[in-house]
Amino acid sequence: MAYKKTEHYDLEITESLSTHYRSIIEHIGEDPYREGLLKTPERVAKAMQYLTQGYEMDAKAILNSAKFQEGRSEMVIVKNIELYSMCEHHMLPFFGKAHVAYIPNGWITGLSKIARVVDSFSRRLQVQERLTHQILDVVQEALNPLGVAVVIEAKHLCMMMRGVSKQNSITTTSAFSGQFEANETRSEFLKLITSDLY
Repeated sequence: MAYKKTEHYDLEITESLSTHYRSIIEHIGEDPYREGLLKTPERVAKAMQYLTQGYEMDAKAILNSAKFQEGRSEMVIVKNIELYSMCEHHMLPFFGKAHVAYIPNGWITGLSKIARVVDSFSRRLQVQERLTHQILDVVQEALNPLGVAVVIEAKHLCMMMRGVSKQNSITTTSAFSGQFEANETRSEFLKLITSDLY
């Protein structure tokens, strides 16, 4: 019995993208019809749909899908969230970790939803600076907490593979709102995300 892989992609988009990727392969001097590249245009078309699936996700709805009343207002941190995105300038990947915290003001959300919010914005053509603020803004809007903090640390292949070719560079971006704008609260958050407590 032959192996059959079942995947769900938009057929029309897949065919259109495949045509364009086949043309790109030809334009860089390769033969898209040789054995090793024969299925590559379709594979890349499907990969691109997967890597940009965040456009179909509603980050606020994700948070609201598991929103619960809670009277406590201690800091909640989800750190070391794996992050994979695509630089919108060169369409090369950047990847790293996101650390997200908020101080509840009557409402909390499921912890996994924070990670899903990171995915919803990172699975798009992005810049790290915008991504950081998008995560902060939607948590602030959906939960109305006393404050939100977001720090992202990432490596960018557009810096590592081309241009200046700096393989060990890491880009860090941060955004803070509410109580995290106070030095004491922000310092506590930064200390906790850099501590190995587990």
